[in-house]
Amino acid sequence: MGALTMCQNVETLTALRLWVKKEWKMKILIGIDESKFSKHLIGSIISQFRTENAEVLVLHVLQPVEPVAPPEMAQGYAPELEDQKVPACALVESAADELRAAGFKVHTAVKVGDVLDGILAAAESWEADLIAVGSQASKGIKNLLLGSVAQSVARQATCSVEIVRLPTHE
Repeated sequence: MGALTMCQNVETLTALRLWVKKEWKMKILIGIDESKFSKHLIGSIISQFRTENAEVLVLHVLQPVEPVAPPEMAQGYAPELEDQKVPACALVESAADELRAAGFKVHTAVKVGDVLDGILAAAESWEADLIAVGSQASKGIKNLLLGSVAQSVARQATCSVEIVRLPTHE
């Protein structure tokens, strides 16, 4: 009986390995903005991951002037951002085109709301395995007072987080 169980386990493991090789893709959420850090972030993802094993969501979050909508307005309503939606869509599509050219399966999204909350909510609803964000590596009192989206994502995300910085020689 024990030998039969062992063979069944070997067959199950073999089937599982074949399924993983064919079906499983790492879901990578890339949070971008208009900075040079985002351009470097896209290049970093292209160089680190195999296209056949990864699916990417490129996300840009437009943050309203008022982070919380007044009760009489719908959540996410930010009329001051209407003129920014077209350039934001162009931004994510440009990044997506670069990733598609490298062979990745890519989705795009532009959300309105708090940047941190938008990234975390998108990662959770899309079931991301990894969140990749860029960082300016701010130091001193500015970083202490304002914090960093990248740092906050790293602290609060329920999945792995990669923070990509520009090389020091750039």
